[in-house]
Amino acid sequence: MTDSRPDNRKLVRLLLLGAVAMFGFGFALVPLYDVLCQQLGINGKTNTSAATYSAQVDNSRLVTVEFISQVAKGMPWEFKPEVTRIKVHPGQLTHTRFLARNLSHQYKIGQAIPSVSPGQGAAYFNKTECFCFNQQPLAADASAELPLVFYVDPDLPDSISTLTLSYTLYDITDRQISDALEQGAAK
Repeated sequence: MTDSRPDNRKLVRLLLLGAVAMFGFGFALVPLYDVLCQQLGINGKTNTSAATYSAQVDNSRLVTVEFISQVAKGMPWEFKPEVTRIKVHPGQLTHTRFLARNLSHQYKIGQAIPSVSPGQGAAYFNKTECFCFNQQPLAADASAELPLVFYVDPDLPDSISTLTLSYTLYDITDRQISDALEQGAAK
């Protein structure tokens, strides 16, 4: 009978090395995905700060903008667009709003994360004012109107006639409270 201990040790080292490599690759996927999507223009992410308005209105064309909202699991809010569909001329500054209502009996802080479909259209959807730029605190049983001011860039390809803006609202109350406590303890 042959001694297989050296072979087993080598196999165990290779398996451990493989596990560490897969774990590292998993962490590397997120930034790689973001860079790839940004370069290809397919990520559906919109601007995260206010765009300056300087577009020329293209009155010869209409683009349909649809609004969708959803609330993340565990978030006790009602959240919906005031209108679900609007037709705009590219370059036209448009005002609308979303309606939020805290259905709980506790103070809550929400954060909306936007996405645009098709992903190629995200680069042409510009928000000059958006509730998604800030956290949204709401007292127990309170309601709020959340403003959105945007324009569609006139350079939007003719092949795109509809843009869908989707917001997902997340409860960040616990995170904000723990951050505030940490900052208070650091002082």
